Amino acid sequence: MESVSNARAAGILDSMIILDPGVGFGKSVEQNLELVDRLNEIRDLGFPILLGPSRKSFIGYTLNLPPDQRLEGTAAAVSIGIARGADIIRVHDFPYMTRVVRMTDAIVRR
Repeated sequence: MESVSNARAAGILDSMIILDPGVGFGKSVEQNLELVDRLNEIRDLGFPILLGPSRKSFIGYTLNLPPDQRLEGTAAAVSIGIARGADIIRVHDFPYMTRVVRMTDAIVRR
């Protein structure tokens, strides 16, 4: 919320604020897993959430895979992220993740 306060102080309207919890940036594997799992708590702050788990190292360490083999792990993180409240998803493998997003939305947001 400190960043939100800074944005507001700079004259940025709440309607222009999106929260990005920064999955993968300076966090441990466990912290990243917990962050995705607890997105609903960030959601409770009242702003849209951007999630960018695509091919991140926490997926690689969890599954013991290099970046080019993290499709399924990314799909799982995307799906759980949406279920926990993510509004915007940033990914590399767009065609595949579009189907994951659509299916997850069909289940979660009905």
